[in-house]
Amino acid sequence: RRRPPPENGVDYAPFSAVMKDRASWLVGLLVLQSMSSFIIARNEALLESHLVIVQFLTMLVGAGGNAGNQASVRVIRGLAVGTLNGRTLKAFLWTEAKMAMFLSCILGVAGLLRAAVFRVPAAETTAITASLCMIVFSSIFIGSLLPLGMKSVGIDPAHSSTTIQVLMDILGVTLTVHVSSLILNTGVGDVITVFFGGVVGGNGGGSE
Repeated sequence: RRRPPPENGVDYAPFSAVMKDRASWLVGLLVLQSMSSFIIARNEALLESHLVIVQFLTMLVGAGGNAGNQASVRVIRGLAVGTLNGRTLKAFLWTEAKMAMFLSCILGVAGLLRAAVFRVPAAETTAITASLCMIVFSSIFIGSLLPLGMKSVGIDPAHSSTTIQVLMDILGVTLTVHVSSLILNTGVGDVITVFFGGVVGGNGGGSE
């Protein structure tokens, strides 16, 4: 049976069909999101040695999800109203690439200031700031391409707004533990600590 066209922006698809589509997608994302727990468990020793990273982890993955969702919504809206098409795609993606660079720097500075306010040790502050920059940049990049990729394979691009949150949860945790390990488990962290005298902005210690 043919579905009636949307009227005044309302889609009169059968309730059961919509529920099945949304529920299956959300359950799949719920299962996928479990990967972040495995990543944290595998890096338990690192996180226990630097608990301040754990305290900032919510901020890091949240920033990635928010930035990625912003980019995703822009693409979805462009596809819906017709302003994003083959003619405008290249310029749009170039704009988003520039946006990713600028926003990653801006949020990186904001994260640095937040860590400094809470007197986070210099090495951990560097790890948090570097992680935040990488997470935001990658989230905008992925958020811009995900709806386009979904559309190309016949998946509703609207699903990208929820998918990007889960993807950045996983990727955010992954980037944070790898960047933190690179800085804190090598001589880089010692050099940073000596240079800044232990804590960015002065001496002392603390946490968020």
